[in-house]
Amino acid sequence: MKMVDYTVTVATGDLAFAGTVHNVYIKLVGTDGESERTWLISLKGALSFKSGAVASFTVSCPVSIGKLVLIEIGKQPHLLSFVDSWYPAKVEVKSPEGDTYNFPIYRWITDSEVHRFKEGTALRVFEDNHHLGKYSREQELKQREEDYCWDVYHEGIPHCMRSEGPLDLPCEVQFSFIKTKEFVFTAAAGLVELGLKGLSGSKENWPNIDAIDRVFCCKRTDISDYVQEHWKDDAFFGYQFLNGVNPMLIQRCSVLPKNFPVSDDMVSLGGQRRLADEMKKGNIFLCDYKRLDGLKTNIINGKKQYLMAPLILLHKTPDDQLMPIAIQLKQTPADDNPIFFPTDSEYDWLTAKIFVRSADFSEHQLNAHLLRTHLLAEVFAVSLLRNVPMVHPLYKLLVPHTRYTLQINNLARGLLISETGVFTQFAASGGEGMRTLLKRSLSSVTYRSLCVPDDIADRGLEDVPKFYYRDDGLKLWDIIHRYVQGVLSFYYKNDSEVQKDSELRKWISDIFEHGFLSQAGTGIPESFTTVAELVKFVTMVIFTCSGQHSAVNTGQYDYGGWMPNTPISLQRPPPTTKGTTSEATMLQTFPDVNTTVQGMSTMWLLSRQSTDSVPVGQYPAEHFREKIPCKLMEDFQGELQVLSAVINVRNKSLAVPYTYLDPMAVENSVAI
Repeated sequence: MKMVDYTVTVATGDLAFAGTVHNVYIKLVGTDGESERTWLISLKGALSFKSGAVASFTVSCPVSIGKLVLIEIGKQPHLLSFVDSWYPAKVEVKSPEGDTYNFPIYRWITDSEVHRFKEGTALRVFEDNHHLGKYSREQELKQREEDYCWDVYHEGIPHCMRSEGPLDLPCEVQFSFIKTKEFVFTAAAGLVELGLKGLSGSKENWPNIDAIDRVFCCKRTDISDYVQEHWKDDAFFGYQFLNGVNPMLIQRCSVLPKNFPVSDDMVSLGGQRRLADEMKKGNIFLCDYKRLDGLKTNIINGKKQYLMAPLILLHKTPDDQLMPIAIQLKQTPADDNPIFFPTDSEYDWLTAKIFVRSADFSEHQLNAHLLRTHLLAEVFAVSLLRNVPMVHPLYKLLVPHTRYTLQINNLARGLLISETGVFTQFAASGGEGMRTLLKRSLSSVTYRSLCVPDDIADRGLEDVPKFYYRDDGLKLWDIIHRYVQGVLSFYYKNDSEVQKDSELRKWISDIFEHGFLSQAGTGIPESFTTVAELVKFVTMVIFTCSGQHSAVNTGQYDYGGWMPNTPISLQRPPPTTKGTTSEATMLQTFPDVNTTVQGMSTMWLLSRQSTDSVPVGQYPAEHFREKIPCKLMEDFQGELQVLSAVINVRNKSLAVPYTYLDPMAVENSVAI
C-alpha cells in the first residue's frame, strides 16, 4: 500500500540545557484525519534534539489527512535516560500536497504528557471552527487558568500571580539559565563589586563627604560621575525633574496651590519679572509630593527616619534652564515650616533640596517604578496568559513583552518589599508607609497618565525645552502605535469583530478588575468597542512594559549611586527655622553607612541588564507567520533603528546624554 509522507522538521531552542535525550513522539492532526503517534528517530539519535538542533523526519499516513490543524507532541524517557526538560522552539510540517504548516511552541516540556500546539496562523475565537481546534483552545485555557491564578499581595494594590516562589512558576515564564546565573551572581556580588562588604554592617554616620566618595569610586558610570560633580547645582536639580529617573511628577503651574503661599517679594526671577506674569507665560512649574504626606516612616538602626511631602516651584529662565525658586518641605504652611529659597544660606538651601531628592526616591520607586511599570506589567501578563490562547493574534503580539516579568516581580516581593526585604529594612518609606503609598498611588492612576501623549498634554509640558524623556517617548510611542495599528487592523477589519471577541473581552475585564480594582474613575476601559480603543490600549501595554520601564529603571544607579543626590532615607527632621544648618547637620541627616551601601548595591543590581536581554522590537520567537504582520514587524524594527540613530546624534552634543529611551537600550519587557 502506497503511503503519503509528511516531512516534519523540529527545531530545538538555542538555550542552555534546552535539549533532550528522551524519545520524542508526534501525531499530526488534520481536518480529514490524523497520523499515528510516531517516534521521531534518525541516525543522529539524541543529537537530533540537542540545544539549537534542527532535525527532519518523515511521518507516513495511508491517505492525506487534509489541512493540518494541530500537532500532539511529547517525550518519553527510555531505560537508560534520566529526567530532563526539553525546549522545542517550533515544528514545521510539509504536506504531500506541497503546503507548509508552522507550529510555534517556545516552551519547556518537562513531563511525559501529550502537549497540543495549533498551527501558527492566528485565529480569533469566533473563526476557530474545527471541533479539534476548539477543543484544543478550550483545554489550553482551562490549564492556564490553573497555572496562572490571581492573588492579593496587599489590599488596595494591583493583584499578582499566586506562587510559593520563583521555582513554583510555570517553566515557560521562568528565567533562562543564563539570566538566573547572572542575576544570582550580581545580587550576591553587589556589595563586593562596589567594594562595600566591610561597610554593610556599619551603623555609623558618614564622617565627611570624602568618606562617601571613597566608597562611591568603587563603581561608577559616566553619568554618576557627572552627578557627583553637579549634585549641588540648582540647574542640575531642576534638570532631573525632566530627564532623571522620575520625569513623571513635574507639571506646568498656572495657579499656585493654596498651601504654597509664595509671593513676588519672596522670589527672584531676574530683572523685573513677576511671578503672576511668568505663570501666564507658562514659565513656572510645580512638583507636589502630596502623596507622601503623613506616611508612617521607618525605624532604621533603632532610629526614626524622616520623609517629607514637599512642594517645589521652578522657573524656566530665558536661557532655558529649569531653576528651583522655592521649596516648602511640608504640605501645611506654618511658622515651623519655612519656605526655602536660593538666597538662603548654602546649607539651608542644600538641605531643603536633599529632602526633596529623598522624597523623590520614594515617589519614584513606589509609584513611577514599582506600581506603574512592574505591578501593571504583571497584571497585563497574567491576564494574557490566563485568558488568551497561543493562536490568538493578541497573544502573538504581546507575549514577547511579558518575558521574565512574573519571575522578576516574584523576586522583588521576596527580596525587596517583603518583611525582610532591602526596601522594607532600609528605605524611609519601607513597611507600612510603602503599603499606604502604593494604595494612594493606585488611586491616583488614570488611563491618560499611562499614555505618553495624553500625560504630557495634561501636565502642560508640550513645549518645555530640553525635555528628552518627552521627545524620545513621544517618538517611541508613535512607532509602537503604528506597528500595533497595522497588526491589529490586519486581524480586526471592523469594530464589530472586536466586540464579538470574547477572549479580548475577558482579557481587558480581568485587567480592569485585578489591575485597577474595578475603579471606574481611572478611565481604564472595561471592554473594547472599537479597533481604535484596542490599538491604543495595546500600545500603552507595550510602551509601559518596554520604554516606560526603561525610562524609570535604567538610570537608577546613574542618579542614585552618588548617595547625596538620592538618599533613600534621612534620619534628622528638616530644619524648622532658617540658619540652623551646616555641613555637620547635613552629614547627620544623611542615612547611616549601612543604609547607604545597601541602597547603592540594590540600585546597581536593578540597573544591570543581563546578556540575554532582548531589545524592544526584536522577536527571536517567530509567533507570527502571515506575510503582512511579518512585514509590519520589519518596518517596526527599521523605524526603531532610525530613532536610535537620531537619539545618538542628539546625545553627542549633550553634557548628560539621555539614553533611557534609545530603542537599542530599551528591553522588550519588564525583566529587571
